[in-house]
Amino acid sequence: MGSDRQFSWLDSYPESVRWDARLATGPVAELLAEAARQFADRPAIDFLGHKMTYRQLDDLVSRAACGLQQLGVGPGVHVGLFLPNSPHYFISFFGVLRAGGTVVNYSPLDAERTLAHKIEDSETDIMLTLDLASLYPRMGGLLGKSRLKQLVVGRLTEFCGPVSEEAATPLGPSVPVVYDSSTRSFASLLDNDGRYRAQPMADPADSLAVLQYTGGTTGVPKGAMLTHANITAACAQLQAILGGSLVSGSERVLAVLPPFHIYALMVNMVYSVRLGAEAYLHPRFDAETVLREIHDNRITTFPGVPTMFIGLAAHPLTATLDLTSLKLCNSGGAPLPLEVQQRYSEMAGCALREGWGMTETTTTGTFTPSDAAPRPGSCGLPVPGVIIRIAPLDGSPGSLPPGERGEVCIAGPNITAGYWKRPDATAEAMTEDGFLRTGDVGYMDEEGWVYIVDRTKDMILCSGYNVYPRVIEEAIYEHPDVEEVAVIGIDDPWRGQAPKAFIKLRAQAPVLGFEELQRFLEGRLGKHERLAAMELRTELPRTPVGKLSRKDLVEEERNRAAIA
Repeated sequence: MGSDRQFSWLDSYPESVRWDARLATGPVAELLAEAARQFADRPAIDFLGHKMTYRQLDDLVSRAACGLQQLGVGPGVHVGLFLPNSPHYFISFFGVLRAGGTVVNYSPLDAERTLAHKIEDSETDIMLTLDLASLYPRMGGLLGKSRLKQLVVGRLTEFCGPVSEEAATPLGPSVPVVYDSSTRSFASLLDNDGRYRAQPMADPADSLAVLQYTGGTTGVPKGAMLTHANITAACAQLQAILGGSLVSGSERVLAVLPPFHIYALMVNMVYSVRLGAEAYLHPRFDAETVLREIHDNRITTFPGVPTMFIGLAAHPLTATLDLTSLKLCNSGGAPLPLEVQQRYSEMAGCALREGWGMTETTTTGTFTPSDAAPRPGSCGLPVPGVIIRIAPLDGSPGSLPPGERGEVCIAGPNITAGYWKRPDATAEAMTEDGFLRTGDVGYMDEEGWVYIVDRTKDMILCSGYNVYPRVIEEAIYEHPDVEEVAVIGIDDPWRGQAPKAFIKLRAQAPVLGFEELQRFLEGRLGKHERLAAMELRTELPRTPVGKLSRKDLVEEERNRAAIA
């Protein structure tokens, strides 16, 4: 393939991957139907030692679709999923789409106020969850206090048979559920013959499949609209990249990442189904459990985030167990430290590859070819069908030459259709010629390799999750003794980055301790937003126009780290 400067990455593509590969799109639920036709008796899911075949999964999805339609789900109806890594998520996700509805993902990490905002903003009237103490009471408390009208509540172990209490409750204990007109069981949802009404789809590019909430490049949660075409195009991109090394109907994927995250949704579920793979579901990450699962069940594919690979590289079992079944390990969600990449690859005997993407790109953006030599700091080449260019940071039109830093902009069939009910935010995020402004600062070298070096905004990336200083600051400002606060991200060896708050107290207020502040913020912030550090100041730095200056605080922390 020839290239010009605009498509400089073409000459760096491996022979097995074509940038102009045909990227077929269609209804997302059809991916499962096709897998059930091809691999009916192959296991689709392994959960707590119990296997579910593709035939069984497809039947349960049809019954879920029928039950959801009886609740009124169809085109234009948004159904929330507040679920962990269990068979319920697979059944619910594909069931909602097969019924003609739209999935809205909810994170158990979110604070109650964020959950309530998303319910109202997304127009979610029906929510599917489990009877876990960490899930059901939170959604049950929003019935009657939000527009939420119907809960469907499952049991964690209802698809895995008898298991030990320790194995059955990796996410905490179950709690009693009060069933009434507004709360029904997951089992009752499936209690039908599965004869759902097929919903014709005129154009997958115009049909909304998932509302995936993100702050985009600001701290206000917005629903990125991912169409059926976005999701199936991203799935086709993954197949174009990985199809040469992964064999349909033969792979075993270790799924530890939470499915409400776009990376896990696409790689661990949608692409696993497209591949006819067997997904080994784990509701939470535990390094020893993961390593023994790879060893015992000959796992071939393990997608994770840097914090997971940091934990695995440090675990003694990584060097002693047999991990040679691994064909592919991929890190996403946050930058991967080079030393972790090298150490894990050496210990596991499997190259740890890195890519870049975001919610608005349906997780795909760049990839590192399997036969490419590591390029420290690079997140790879543009995936098939995607064009990446580096735009001037001052917003002027055009593209910067190789090596110059600017804002990473991207276009392709996997790019979000925009933000739900936010045409202003959509317009702000897009260039005039249809490229998404990612908010990432980076550059592209002469050979088309992309390097991400910073953020144009103040977002903090904690273990792959977007954390916004404004959200944390607003919660801290509720403390009666706080006069001013500024939050920045600081380096963290485990999370990549973590929030630190700089606080000026009101006159004559007692000294505020860090533990006291943490207790105050419980319930006001999600787990991923928790502070790692706090510093009291008599004054906070300001810009020339009088605004608090996070930039100065970031510089101070960098200087402090350099001296240390």
